[in-house]
Amino acid sequence: MKRFLKAFCTKHVISNEKIDNKKVETACKIIAELQKEMQAFICCGSGPFVAAIYDEKGNQIVKTANSVVNEHCSNNHAEMNAIKMAEEKFNTYDLSPYNLKLYVTAEPCIMCLGGIMWSGIKEIYYGVPTSSVEKITGFDEGFKPNWFKEFKKRGITVYGNIEIELGEQELNKYIKENRKVYNPER
Repeated sequence: MKRFLKAFCTKHVISNEKIDNKKVETACKIIAELQKEMQAFICCGSGPFVAAIYDEKGNQIVKTANSVVNEHCSNNHAEMNAIKMAEEKFNTYDLSPYNLKLYVTAEPCIMCLGGIMWSGIKEIYYGVPTSSVEKITGFDEGFKPNWFKEFKKRGITVYGNIEIELGEQELNKYIKENRKVYNPER
């Protein structure tokens, strides 16, 4: 059974390094947990994205959700909230000495990619890819050419497309419940 679950979780995974099955297995577990916890955050007015930061020993440092709508701030994406909380916890703007890993339920948008790059986060793992996020929610993720390669040049490891099906189910549920998806008028 464990092999089946591992194969199911890993069949779509992409990375900017040679795939490390141990990293993928850990990411599958954490991202699936974040996806399952999403409803609790949504009930509090957040969502539909959740992020957590872990240290190199596997200890959770912070966990939070997107709070754009309920806090009326377009910068409050899950990734940005998690980075801010970790920086406050360590009392620094540079998280690089802590060898932290960011896990998020969906591929980061262009704003979050900048925040991740400048924060000092060393590894990022995400669930639902941009194409699915945009198709399901209508949210404009922004222009992100070659970001995997650019992160690799900067020493940031990326793994993506982890637990896609579970993440798409949660996003579809969010939309079906007529929850607000923010987008600026163009």
